[in-house]
Amino acid sequence: MRQGIKIGLIGGIIEVLLALVGMVEAFSQRYIISDVISMGQTLLLVVAMFTGYLAAKRTNRSEPLWVLANSLISGLIIGGLLSLLVILGSMVRLRAVFINASPDLFKLLTFNQGIGTGILLLLIFGTLSSSLSGLLFLSPSLLRGVLIRSLAGVAMAGLLQDLLRAIFAPWGPIAEINQWFFPINGLTVQGAVSLFILIAAISYFWRKSGSKMKTSLRRLPPTNQRVLRITSSFLLAVILLALPQILGLFLSEVLTIVGLFVLLGLGLNIVVGFAGLLDLGYVAFFAIGAYTVAVLTSPELGFLNLSFWGALPFAIVAGVVSGILLGIPVLKMRGDYLAIATLGFGEIIRILVLSDFLRPWLGGAQGIAKIPRPSIGSVEFATPQQIYYLILAGCLLAGFISWRLRDSRLGRAWMAVREDEDVAQAMGINLVAAKLLAFATGAGFSALSGAIFASKLGSVYPHSFSVMISINILCLIIVGGMGSIPGVIVGAIALVGLPELLREFAEYRLLVYGAALVAMMILRPEGLWPEAKRRQELHREEAPEIESASGAASGK
Repeated sequence: MRQGIKIGLIGGIIEVLLALVGMVEAFSQRYIISDVISMGQTLLLVVAMFTGYLAAKRTNRSEPLWVLANSLISGLIIGGLLSLLVILGSMVRLRAVFINASPDLFKLLTFNQGIGTGILLLLIFGTLSSSLSGLLFLSPSLLRGVLIRSLAGVAMAGLLQDLLRAIFAPWGPIAEINQWFFPINGLTVQGAVSLFILIAAISYFWRKSGSKMKTSLRRLPPTNQRVLRITSSFLLAVILLALPQILGLFLSEVLTIVGLFVLLGLGLNIVVGFAGLLDLGYVAFFAIGAYTVAVLTSPELGFLNLSFWGALPFAIVAGVVSGILLGIPVLKMRGDYLAIATLGFGEIIRILVLSDFLRPWLGGAQGIAKIPRPSIGSVEFATPQQIYYLILAGCLLAGFISWRLRDSRLGRAWMAVREDEDVAQAMGINLVAAKLLAFATGAGFSALSGAIFASKLGSVYPHSFSVMISINILCLIIVGGMGSIPGVIVGAIALVGLPELLREFAEYRLLVYGAALVAMMILRPEGLWPEAKRRQELHREEAPEIESASGAASGK
């Protein structure tokens, strides 16, 4: 019971905090299922179910009654704390202290049923949602996975309804189906049920037959496997090339922002994910790449007036040299000390750019404007739909280099340094060369991203290179999966793409970042798309089950 009470108190405090900072009221403007459940109510429901699931997880699974009891207790406490907030709001003018404690908030919390009935409904809401989480925890893994994926799919469809509406609107017959799913605000009830059944069927089929399909594909002759890889690569290339034309101007702009962060993430993934060197000054190389291109191309300064392609190699070389110069003084540092030193390097670059001493060369606080667009012949990369292809080429190049480095001799040396520097050195690995190469490679990718960023905007300003850029990139690597190349893409979509699509909730971005990181550390410490080795390290207790499942799938 102690676990249920403790976790319930934490969950209840989080629910009250979400209400008082205004997230519940702001999110309630958008429906997940039209006239049934809003995004704000979904937020409260997710927190309550997550809390109940944690309470169940901290209980011995062999005692199902205690599992359900702890889940129920945590939910009752959550409902009780929300009820206490409602009672306090009816007695005291909380808005004098908490500006978001408005009458509309209390109407939402009481389901527009008045204080007495509303408090009873809150207690029922907390108890039922947490108890369902307990039942979900006790259910078989197959059923649990199918239900979680189906519910998450419906919630994501409601969350991204504007995006889906914009994508399918021009497509004739599909537009009618789109209207059937998304009438005005949120999914229709029949649309939500249909989507739930569809995702559940796909998830169930994949869980039952996915391993057999993979085994069958591995048993194909090498020629057939090569044809399959070529065909799938061709289809992926067609989709990537057609995306800007399908999505339109605004969503192409979102894609370019995500692509820049993917490029930055691939570079930092080498430093942090492969080599285990915590770099918080990574934005400095981003700024160096951007300012190098600006100085060499902008007619405003009148130095060389090079084209983008003429300045790009200089920007990458400047980034690589800066990475080496940063790496030399911090070779002996580890952990927190390394993070603080690199953070200082990032701030040094920002202050130098702002300084009056370098103003004739770097523009100072006013920055540098009139940076020319990249062009190939008569084709100029000016609009987001055109710049997308430039960023896509950069991401593909960085991804290919990262993929080749990961399994190379240097990549294995980086991973040895990440696990234990002393043992790696004892095995004959040159720590100096390995660390400097990691810093240089990551800095080169960051400078490439900065060069594209400068040409995309046509101007650069010091405030575009704050330390929060480094924090955001590190967050997307952690959420996606440390050391995982696909994880960088998934993390960028989750932490950069989604906030861009939900601009009306942009003020809560940092709060969502923190919540996402806490949830990741609890539920999936390996990340959304983890590296295979890291997944095995963090789930060693599941190794016998995985081996037996793979043996059964292969017919052993």
